Amino acid sequence: MPNLTVAVLAPNGYARDFGKKGTSTDITFYNLKRGHDTVTLLEPTRYPDRLAPLFYVVSMAHEAIVVVEEITPMFAEWVLILDCAGVSKGTIILKNYLQPLDIVPLIKGTVLENYDISEDNIITLSADLLARAAARQEPEPKEGAVGTVPIDHHFNVRGIGAVILGCVADGWIKKHEKMRVEPIGKIAQIRSVQKHDDDFAWAYAGDRVGCALKDVEAEDLDRGIVLTTDPEVTSSARVTAQAELVKYWPAAIKEQMMVSVGHWMQFLPARVTAVNNGADWHKPTITLETETPIVYKPGDRAVLHYLDGGKLRIIGTITFPRYLSPVLNLSSS
Repeated sequence: MPNLTVAVLAPNGYARDFGKKGTSTDITFYNLKRGHDTVTLLEPTRYPDRLAPLFYVVSMAHEAIVVVEEITPMFAEWVLILDCAGVSKGTIILKNYLQPLDIVPLIKGTVLENYDISEDNIITLSADLLARAAARQEPEPKEGAVGTVPIDHHFNVRGIGAVILGCVADGWIKKHEKMRVEPIGKIAQIRSVQKHDDDFAWAYAGDRVGCALKDVEAEDLDRGIVLTTDPEVTSSARVTAQAELVKYWPAAIKEQMMVSVGHWMQFLPARVTAVNNGADWHKPTITLETETPIVYKPGDRAVLHYLDGGKLRIIGTITFPRYLSPVLNLSSS
């Protein structure tokens, strides 16, 4: 059952004609299904009042649908966050007599240069999305395979216990498998795996899943917590990483600046405690400290946001270090 996840950046409610409405909070899920092929469409319901929902839907997406009714700072923000998140495939729909040349200056040099420009036809778009979902590979889990699921929703079900919803970010997860719950340091066992309300023995990267868990309570969980069997996934409240600022960012990052770090389903406030601008202040090395440890896999990229930035709230990206500093063995000294 291949699944395609699509961020829909458009007037709220645009995606309702694509499929059945699912979970709806600050982000809304719509499910499109034909046979074994499924498409999950995501809308940032509480955006633009809140920036986090925009990041959440983009962070989960394989591709995007961008509906442009007029050239506004909001459209520019969409371009920046899609580019920073690396959503390299998508469709642009121009309305109100806008022409491709009208948006060229804003998308030049970004991932949106490679997006298709399409007419506003839900039937055609739905067929195209399902065809791309069908074209996705459906691998069998390998022996010793590891996997990671960031939680986007969780709740308690009477008689079952804790249930989480999320998209598999990497690798495979399997029924009865024990997974680390990061960053809270617990171990949970997967009772069951569901994909679009059907039971499965396993799920793989890109799948939208619901999992019933054992050995952990719903009260222990929150959005952004990560289930993983990957030994490389780690967490830290202090990270030193290479940053790359968007070309529109007006000045160098300063110490004590408060930013927000978006990675997987985490959107955490962080304080900049050290900056090394080197030869180019657009590519500084920065140290960030968070109250809650951020969970990541070395080499992953996260998006930096500045909530007080007015019309420019996307700072750029950081790349988590691939190698952790060695831990000293104090018992031998």
